[in-house]
Amino acid sequence: MHSCAAAASLGTCPAGGDPAMSRSATALETPYERIGAAPGVARLVGVFYEQVLADPELAPFFRGVAMQKLQHMQAELFAVALGGPVSYMGRPIIHAHQPHRITLPHFQRFVQHLFEVLREFPLSEDERTDLIARINLYADEVTGQPGAA
Repeated sequence: MHSCAAAASLGTCPAGGDPAMSRSATALETPYERIGAAPGVARLVGVFYEQVLADPELAPFFRGVAMQKLQHMQAELFAVALGGPVSYMGRPIIHAHQPHRITLPHFQRFVQHLFEVLREFPLSEDERTDLIARINLYADEVTGQPGAA
């Protein structure tokens, strides 16, 4: 029998729960499903942008931006990165970000906010790290600086 501590390290045991029950309930779920599918991703994006827009270094990039549309596109991107059955339908990322002259430190700050917000969702450390790694793949396109990441 597995201990809950060992199972928790694998992200398969809820607090105070039975690892055997948890394993069967979560083994087939993707991170997308675990955070609540589309409604959970929408909540993630909402909380995330609350932090981003409160950041004095990042907020200026979003002045005049149609936030509802942006959050919809961001939700698609995050859903794909979390293993959801969604396709990203937005403009090519490089074209959407090119006029903004986003630097690598800005991109890293943006991603740090995401990492902090992800701690509020039922994802393992490995799943959070994997999502961040997937988002980091876009650093060159967002900054317009090949080899920036």
